[in-house]
Amino acid sequence: MPESIPARPLSSIPAWAVLQRRLFDEIEDAWRLFSESFTRPDGGLRFDAVFEDRDGVDDLYEPFFNWPAFYLLGGSDDVLAAAKHHWAGVTAQLAEAGMVTGEYENGYDWFHQGESLIFFYALCAADPADPVVAERARRFAELYTDDAHGNYDSIRNIITAPHNGALGPRPGLSDQPEPYSSERREMRPYGLPLQFVRDVDEWDDLADPALAAAMGEAMHRAAAGDVAVNLAATSLVANRWLYDGDEASAAWLRRYVDGWRARAAANGGLLPDNVAPDGTVGGLHDGRWFGGHYGWTWPHGLPSIGMAAVIAGINESFLTGDDEALDPARALLDTVLDNAIVAPIAETPFSLRGGWLGRWGADAATPALLVPHRFGRHGWFDYGPMPLELPLWVWWWSRRADDLARVRRAVAGLPAMAEPVKPFRDKAEAGHEAPWLAFLDGDLPDYPARALEMALGQVARRVALMQGAATDPDAAHLHFWQRVNPVVTEVLSQLVSGTPQVLYNGGLPFAAVVYEDPDAGRPGLPPDVAALVSRLDGDDIDVALVNTSTTRARRVAVRASRFGERRIGSVTVQTETGGAYPGRSTAYASSPGAPATVTRRPATDDDVVLIVLPPAHRADLILHTVHSGVAPRHRRAASTLPLSVPAEGVPHV
Repeated sequence: MPESIPARPLSSIPAWAVLQRRLFDEIEDAWRLFSESFTRPDGGLRFDAVFEDRDGVDDLYEPFFNWPAFYLLGGSDDVLAAAKHHWAGVTAQLAEAGMVTGEYENGYDWFHQGESLIFFYALCAADPADPVVAERARRFAELYTDDAHGNYDSIRNIITAPHNGALGPRPGLSDQPEPYSSERREMRPYGLPLQFVRDVDEWDDLADPALAAAMGEAMHRAAAGDVAVNLAATSLVANRWLYDGDEASAAWLRRYVDGWRARAAANGGLLPDNVAPDGTVGGLHDGRWFGGHYGWTWPHGLPSIGMAAVIAGINESFLTGDDEALDPARALLDTVLDNAIVAPIAETPFSLRGGWLGRWGADAATPALLVPHRFGRHGWFDYGPMPLELPLWVWWWSRRADDLARVRRAVAGLPAMAEPVKPFRDKAEAGHEAPWLAFLDGDLPDYPARALEMALGQVARRVALMQGAATDPDAAHLHFWQRVNPVVTEVLSQLVSGTPQVLYNGGLPFAAVVYEDPDAGRPGLPPDVAALVSRLDGDDIDVALVNTSTTRARRVAVRASRFGERRIGSVTVQTETGGAYPGRSTAYASSPGAPATVTRRPATDDDVVLIVLPPAHRADLILHTVHSGVAPRHRRAASTLPLSVPAEGVPHV
């Protein structure tokens, strides 16, 4: 272990550090309540899993999506063991319901598959030494990299259907064409799934059974070939590559993403959303670059297309080191910003308005910059706030000034809010990007305490909802468990690791800073230790570490990046000299020393710095990071955790 970094004594323990450790403790109690209340002994949910169509697999995994992430931040060994148990139990439950084969989803769109798989990717990162999880990662990726499964056409370089998975490309959007009627009232805000069906010009036309049948048949025919949201499948392949550097996986990922980059370049830089089975853009849409399933026209547009573009761009850049892979994401973000309007979200017909009204409250009546989310036969439409996680992740990955300027352009269009740290939480547990960025810029210095107070309030609300489930009329809904998941990680990820919340539709669990407990031999912060990343400036990262215990010394190891793509070249430590702590008992207080700085370099054969924190001590570091020069990998520390087992009733290949 390298030479340790000096710490300095504290005359007072910062409130943010106390709140952060309290949040860890409250989450530990709350997730146990969730498991006891809503899961079966085998780990599955207390739910008779009966499905009428292909939808729903993601809904059973999503309640646990961030439990392994909490472990990686410093949650207990128990929470990771529980996460493994619930993954196996839910998978067996879904297998019994006929929804998964060989532990993988039979076939659905990647907007939803990505939501399922962030749980799995986090399990891989949390315990990569688990051979059962590693074997799953290989098998799952081969569903796409091996042509024999049918999901990928290596000649045309396309994923072969919008719905794909363990059973290969699925025909259409269901086993047989189904009428798409106006009686689906919950879908009315999203409008027509296809805008060029003869005699169907508006939603109410679908009240005619013949036209509803025509729409359903057209949707079924168009659901073939590749769609842009399939770009999220690159995370499945990158995750496998992280285990063993498999070159075939890397080559597949580069070729597949580059195929979509070429299509974007041929479309004036803007990513199209559909490719016919013969490899032509618009081949099933009369030459139109828009109109594909989960594409620019329907249902969400920007959140789904943008998410897939950012995920794929980061994944290729991760493998190659070239952030030009993010150019299609940059182009689509710039395009919608250039076509924005200014209006109050409360007065628009925006299809996703309800969620933003819940986030912004009274501020939704204030004019704001609204970007078009969708493109159809009349051009850009469906104006709403920019999903800030998209430009934020582009900048977070590249740390380029032009990418930061794009984020700030989007943030500048938000309404001025009296309370910037809004008390809300949705299933993705994101949405506090703007105040976090203000904190990193030095404009909202009390964000850590305010955000942690908010996060504690959200845990309390989730616990109250769990305890009131017996009388909650919505408790029987398939989404109930997502709504009451009490593990909160957005604020912890921001403050502890300097990282935005994971991209919810299939992003890998990257991190700017990671920690290890050298005494426990596991990842994450040791007990009592709180961490605060307060600056991300190019290659430099400011980190404060506080031992909140007044009786116990702690040691913590710090690294740059989760997968080793970056390392710490040197570290500048803000310390002091000449002080007297604790001083004489007759003194009213200890005597602080003079401020000083020291610079340390990690040993050349390691990229870790070790900090020894006596009780009530603090270390303030500037990590000067550099590219590691080695291929990223899952960190394969010897696991002390129970190994995973194949899901019950699911054959282990």
